[in-house]
Amino acid sequence: MSDARKPAWRRVLLRLTLGLGFLGALALTGGFLAFVTAIERAERPPTGRADAIVVMTGGSQRIGDAIDLLASGHGRRLLISGVNERTSRDEIARLNPNQQHWIDCCIDLDYRARNTIGNAIETRRWMRRHRFGSIAVVTSNYHMPRTLVELHHALDEDETVIPYPVVSDGFDISRWWADPAAARLVGAEYLKFLVAWLRTKVESDPEQSHFAVLVGRRKPVKMVAEHLMRETN
Repeated sequence: MSDARKPAWRRVLLRLTLGLGFLGALALTGGFLAFVTAIERAERPPTGRADAIVVMTGGSQRIGDAIDLLASGHGRRLLISGVNERTSRDEIARLNPNQQHWIDCCIDLDYRARNTIGNAIETRRWMRRHRFGSIAVVTSNYHMPRTLVELHHALDEDETVIPYPVVSDGFDISRWWADPAAARLVGAEYLKFLVAWLRTKVESDPEQSHFAVLVGRRKPVKMVAEHLMRETN
């Protein structure tokens, strides 16, 4: 190739790279807008009744709403997944003083899950231990898409998941563009959702997930994976 033709090839390569980068950015932006729209549309109470209810920890409002669902007959039993090891049943009762009966009779606490993958694993174990075929899942609205990806990956096709998204006080996703904190939160959750979606396409079983080790929180990541994989109920 002559020296005169080299700059032309470089220009073509540069334009191709820029074009692919532009298309990638456009796809990410369009996906993000669709992600936000899906969260907004999902902000409604569940219809119908499930066998049981699962709530992912991360805010007292989630747990309170889940106990209210249990009390109103949306399920026979409630799993609170991802409970901090320092949080006792008495502490939950103190924060929900009008629900003592339900806390005593019909609520199970999961201390093992350390992330959304762990939540899905522990939910599957709990459902099959009690022979539940359907669950209502309670978590924050922005966290719901990733939670559903993990649950659908862990559960069989005949096991039904009914989403119940919780809208945190003061969080208006429809105005994310006007609130830098909300924009960062939703943007980070969108990227986590993409990673979870891609991971579930290549992993056959979350029980064997090496990614669960990498994203473990509050404890050494190796211990998190061992806690998730040790028991096979």
